[in-house]
Amino acid sequence: MTENENIVTTSLVDASPRELADAIVKILDAKKARDIKLLKFKEGNDLTDYFVLCSGTATTQIKGFAGEIEYRLGEAGVHPLHVDGYETGMWVAMDYAHVIVHIFHKNERDFYKLEKLWNEAEEIPLTFEEE
Repeated sequence: MTENENIVTTSLVDASPRELADAIVKILDAKKARDIKLLKFKEGNDLTDYFVLCSGTATTQIKGFAGEIEYRLGEAGVHPLHVDGYETGMWVAMDYAHVIVHIFHKNERDFYKLEKLWNEAEEIPLTFEEE
């Protein structure tokens, strides 16, 4: 069994939004996504509770990140409501209701500056395991 096969091992069906966001961050970190950020929105925000953002440098890599999230969370019983942008692989958005994942090509992320657009959201500090 590879280390990536052990990322999500339990059901996430009843997980809190934070637990789901943390699972997504862990998946992305294991796949070597770059510049992973977790943004928490204030109570009462009608859009979502969390954004998970990350970057990749190639469309195949970005599609790989999205595919891995969908596979691992699907194995844990959670499926996206909608996935957009997979065809181009430049900016993939995955809607898990309380958590929305944005996987960007570095150039797209630099252009759209989503963190600045949603600057009212709190950035949650993340720590990653060393190899």
